[in-house]
Amino acid sequence: MANPIVVKDLLDAGVHFGHLTRRWNPNMAPYVYMERNGIHIINLYKTVAKMEEAGEALSKIAASGRKILFVATKKQAKEIVAQESLRAQMPYITERWPGGMLTNFVTIRKSVKKMAAVDRMKKDGTFNSLSKKERLQVDRMRAKLEKNLGSISEMSRLPAAIFVVDTLREHIAVKEAQKLNIPVFALVDTNSNPRDVDYAIPANDDASKSIHKVMSYMTDSILEGLSERKDGKDAGEDKPAKAKKEANTEAKAEKKAVVVEEAPEDKVKEETNTEAQPEKAPVVDEVPTEKAEPKKPAGEENKTSE
Repeated sequence: MANPIVVKDLLDAGVHFGHLTRRWNPNMAPYVYMERNGIHIINLYKTVAKMEEAGEALSKIAASGRKILFVATKKQAKEIVAQESLRAQMPYITERWPGGMLTNFVTIRKSVKKMAAVDRMKKDGTFNSLSKKERLQVDRMRAKLEKNLGSISEMSRLPAAIFVVDTLREHIAVKEAQKLNIPVFALVDTNSNPRDVDYAIPANDDASKSIHKVMSYMTDSILEGLSERKDGKDAGEDKPAKAKKEANTEAKAEKKAVVVEEAPEDKVKEETNTEAQPEKAPVVDEVPTEKAEPKKPAGEENKTSE
């Protein structure tokens, strides 16, 4: 998890200061601790609980690989939101909310493509072939688009969630997100309606220290989610190689076992074949076909010779 939230740090940053009591929204009553000198004081313990809840949700979204759009056009929050968004590698809007940014995202993407087209013209030399007046017009158009849409040039699809500072000022962004069922995380003061957003963080949205304190915690949560995603991806890449190595080892072991098992079987087979075959008779010289005359006694042979 991100660094634990210390209530004293929130107190030092002025997160507990709300608006004047006459400007409050009754729906913020559960988050108001007390009233002092005509100003509502926010319950910081509830702020801590809501920050942890929102941080955990943002971490899960970042771990899934989706984008979170940060929106803050008020003077106190512009620079802080831009810095924290860049640190979290997320798109942001700090100049003016372009109408239809979410509900008419296709048209916004066309404007972003215009910037890319101008950049290509400057690279391939086509830009230099234009007249001086045309070059000036193209440069002005490019600068205007860069100012309003430069931070979302790499956002190729709708964000998974938006984070808003001051829902009253950014009410158009909140309405568009509601229409598309995009979760809304917001920094809400005592004059805002927390029911308009999915994750409301009760805090002072006018002091730069308060905004920075909340934004830095949200950024840390997002970076933690991105780190988990990276670790999971690395583990997923190593797993196939490890599995392949194990499979090769198992295959070699099986092959070796088969060779060892086959050797005795072949020997037994040879012995069986040998026993089954009849023994060959020894080779004997052929017996002559003519019958041998009987041997005469020695006396008869002498008589005959006489």
